Amino acid sequence: MVLRDYSRSSGRKVKRSTLKAPTMKELLRSNDSVLLSYVSALLQGEGIGFIVADQNMSVLEGSIGALPQRVLVETSDAHRAHRILTEAGIGHVITDEHKE
Repeated sequence: MVLRDYSRSSGRKVKRSTLKAPTMKELLRSNDSVLLSYVSALLQGEGIGFIVADQNMSVLEGSIGALPQRVLVETSDAHRAHRILTEAGIGHVITDEHKE
């Protein structure tokens, strides 16, 4: 991702810097909105960066729950997130690639 800042007074390019987006790993997939809400609260409470992907796909398919939503965490926090969910008693919902 490239951020460009243009000067308003002269219209010339003033600054160009490269921003690096964090890499994300899938932590879990679920159709259960209560589980997704709980996991979101746990991760947010611990200060772990995450996103819930495919929320809009759920709306597009009519909210029948056929398409699971994914919780993605920053790669650097993946093991910590795994530990938090395991300690909360929901380690069984983690995708296989993160199970030890």
